[in-house]
Amino acid sequence: MTSYTAPLRDMRFVLHELFDVTGKLSPLPGFEEVGAEVMDAVLEECAKLCQEVLHPLNQSGDQEGCVFKDGNVTVPKGFKDAYQQYAAGGWCGLTASPEYGGQGLPESLDCLVAEMVGSANLSLGLYPGLTQGTIITLTALGTDEQKNSYLPKLISGEWQGTMCLTEAHAGSDLGLLRTKAAPNKDGSFNISGTKIFISSGEHDLTENIIHLVLARLEDAPEGSRGISMFLVPKVLLKEDGSLGARNNVTAGSIEHKMGMSASVTCVMNFDNAKGWLVGQPHKGLAGMFVMMNKERLFVGGQGISIAELSYQNATAYAKERLQGRAADGVACPDKAADPIIVHPDIRNRLMFSRSIIEAERALSVWTNMQADISHKHPDKSVRQKADDMVGLMTPIVKAASTDFGSEIANSCLQVFGGHGYIREYGMEQMVRDVRITQIYEGTNAIQAMDLVGRKLGLDNGRLYKGWLDEVEETLIRVSGRNDMSEFSGPLRDAVERLKECTQWLFEDAKNDPNSRNAAACDYLRLFSLTVFAWIWTLMAEAAFAKANSSEAFYDTKIHVGLYFMRRVLPQTTGLDSIIRAGSEPMMALTEVAF
Repeated sequence: MTSYTAPLRDMRFVLHELFDVTGKLSPLPGFEEVGAEVMDAVLEECAKLCQEVLHPLNQSGDQEGCVFKDGNVTVPKGFKDAYQQYAAGGWCGLTASPEYGGQGLPESLDCLVAEMVGSANLSLGLYPGLTQGTIITLTALGTDEQKNSYLPKLISGEWQGTMCLTEAHAGSDLGLLRTKAAPNKDGSFNISGTKIFISSGEHDLTENIIHLVLARLEDAPEGSRGISMFLVPKVLLKEDGSLGARNNVTAGSIEHKMGMSASVTCVMNFDNAKGWLVGQPHKGLAGMFVMMNKERLFVGGQGISIAELSYQNATAYAKERLQGRAADGVACPDKAADPIIVHPDIRNRLMFSRSIIEAERALSVWTNMQADISHKHPDKSVRQKADDMVGLMTPIVKAASTDFGSEIANSCLQVFGGHGYIREYGMEQMVRDVRITQIYEGTNAIQAMDLVGRKLGLDNGRLYKGWLDEVEETLIRVSGRNDMSEFSGPLRDAVERLKECTQWLFEDAKNDPNSRNAAACDYLRLFSLTVFAWIWTLMAEAAFAKANSSEAFYDTKIHVGLYFMRRVLPQTTGLDSIIRAGSEPMMALTEVAF
């Protein structure tokens, strides 16, 4: 049986000491009452729910899975009651508008709540997690009637939402989708088509499910410019808002997956199902990205969730498992062997995991804080700068956190040796569960291509240069400090390497059309590690400010940061060389030679 303890101390450090989130957000409209005490109380209550209710169902839910019969889906035992407790606590509407029953709390707090829920039970957390995107999209694009009819129930958790994009012949190329929307005289549309890989498409947790569906109107232009978005409820509403007849939308089957077995993934059939246009005709793809950008940050958080859970369980095992003796002398002479945490290989795995997790958590909070500022700040220029940072960091948070999440889960399984490979200890489930995070909401290769192909060059590099300005401000502030030299020096070197590599990539792309895509994934990792070095410099600065504290937390933080700078950041040198090898090594072989 796995265990989970919410990392509240580190979360409080990031919120209050590192970024002073409440100090930055409380002057903004709607956040006036969101102080540190409120944030801490929310985190503590969520930790209790996660540790006591959600996590005990994690392994049993995986082993039981979801059951599909006659078009209906039954979730594993205990899930429905746990979800009802989750909804009753107001967690479904944490960041939603109070106008429709939400609590209006910041995204920078919600990302930590989502991390805890994901660590406790990734499958169960996905059901309400997707609903957040539905809420955001309807809030931004829905008509007043749509908002009043659907948002209160979605926010309360009585209903849930999905997004229905993918079709069997059109994976990430949404311009190829064929689902049709035919207008009715009453202003509604008949939606017909089949969607695949629909998370939470059908289940028994709630009495209604609200699908946001991409489809083509009869006069739609070809490609992605001809896509519209429609709201299609599982159960239609009567005029008074109560539930009426079942709509013509059904689950044709559910997928049998590598992991996330307790989270249902459906084939959804729309057979002249009644739906309503959301937003403008032929603008559905842009509307869907309102949802997807939120969900990409959420999925990045899932990578952090599993990495944290893997690290915690591997650390506990390493402290208990006796095998061999420490190379520098017997550590436990009263025992037949020493705990394996004395061995450098085990220490390296745990230190690598922790150094990445803590950087990712801080980056996630910072990025979500920028989202809060972009939504609320009265100054347009400040909103734009914050939105730029969200745009630049979204592929980093999504792809790096999930790539490293999978890497860390595998590495922590290795700490268990053969015991990690069997079900009893729960580590193999983590490896299986986290794997999908690198695929859904846009594969990580797509995230990397978005970074190098669009975000870097947008408006003459405005986003990229804006982040470099943030880093330069940090370097100027810590310049000349001896205690910070092992952070500021490597950070400056890494940033210069990133600048030179970026310039090389832009020059090479002028002559080689494959250059950017060939480099994309390696470049994203290079960029990510450099961003983490900046984050670690900020964390070290905050920790050194409390160096005389009796709390060991700060010394530990500095040591973990030094590990990252000395043992992880040097990977950027090799990545730089790999990127500069260009596309020729991978493209030279003819197709018939494969």
